[in-house]
Amino acid sequence: MKINVEIDEDSGFCFGVVYAIEMAESILNETGKLYCLGDIVHNDEEVSRLTAKGLNIIDHEEFKKLQNERVLIRAHGEPPETYKLALENNIELIDASCPVVLKLQNRIRVAHNDEEKILIYGKHGHAEVIGLQGQTNGEAIVIEKFEELDNIHLPKKIQLYSQTTKSTKNLYALRDLLEKKGVEVEFNDTLCRQVSNRDHHLKNFAKRFDKIIFVSGKKSSNGKVLFDACKEVNPYSFFVSSKDELQKDWFTENDHVGICGATSTPQWQMDEVKETILLL
Repeated sequence: MKINVEIDEDSGFCFGVVYAIEMAESILNETGKLYCLGDIVHNDEEVSRLTAKGLNIIDHEEFKKLQNERVLIRAHGEPPETYKLALENNIELIDASCPVVLKLQNRIRVAHNDEEKILIYGKHGHAEVIGLQGQTNGEAIVIEKFEELDNIHLPKKIQLYSQTTKSTKNLYALRDLLEKKGVEVEFNDTLCRQVSNRDHHLKNFAKRFDKIIFVSGKKSSNGKVLFDACKEVNPYSFFVSSKDELQKDWFTENDHVGICGATSTPQWQMDEVKETILLL
């Protein structure tokens, strides 16, 4: 089958993920061993590649039991309790928190210290959101879906922040909804522009092709947002987390196929998907 395939040059790792992975690989090449608190990136294939090099993924319960070790903090960031525990247990933290996330953490911490009421728009249980809420001693309100507002007693005035990878359209819609409910909103657009700008870029990219193959880990919040952007303009958009999920019947002779991905998608994985399509 003859198929033309093109990979989006602007897809793939954002600078925060690149920084974390380069830091991990540098240490692994040196010592062959490193702990990482949570998946270094929301992409199972990339995690497997790094695990084979000696990266040991641990959760917070395992972290509490460690002593005298080196532990990487991934781009999502961590709450203050993690740093405190590391000091108590003589753990050397290799801090690869994304600078955009660190800046946001600081803004929320300052607002909380000024006794402002804070609402965070983000995914419940997401590592970045846990880190953000931790800046407020767990006092900030977190909502993932707008319907949750119906069950929350909202203060008259609130500072609105967002997980850095949420949808621009939804964040602004949330602000408008809060104002309609009579809440005075101090609005903070804390979205990462590498993500929010990709939304617009990928819509333009997806329009150019017969089919779109979007490559992303299933756990990636950013991947879901960007795939939806593709699907909105091109109904023939397909989500895969590995080359093995490709299906021959998605394609027809002379299709022009575009491949793109999330900020947590490695270039090598998009290359694999392209090679697999060309062999169909």
